[in-house]
Amino acid sequence: MSALPACPKCNSEYTYEDGDNYVCPECAHEWSKTASADAEEGTKVIRDSNGNVLQDGDTITVIKDLKVKGSSLVVKVGTKVKNIRLVDGDHDIDCKIDGIGAMKLKSEFVKKA
Repeated sequence: MSALPACPKCNSEYTYEDGDNYVCPECAHEWSKTASADAEEGTKVIRDSNGNVLQDGDTITVIKDLKVKGSSLVVKVGTKVKNIRLVDGDHDIDCKIDGIGAMKLKSEFVKKA
């Protein structure tokens, strides 16, 4: 009986450790040990691009130029966003950006300031 978690993608029990990750040999899915620990706790933890845990009210910085869908506006690299709110879904950050308005962002394109 293995103490390693089952694969979250295909539920295979034949996972193995590879450095800081777990790997499934059946579907080739890889995930980090910290993501696995967060999943076992039952609460969803949202992390920025550097792996820092984000919370409601944090200030973040955009790390990539982001086009605003449906307009010609662009959120530039280095734009600071204050007082974020975390939500469930594909875009997990709700915020208000000066000059653009209310937006939803993905946590993979921001870093904690």
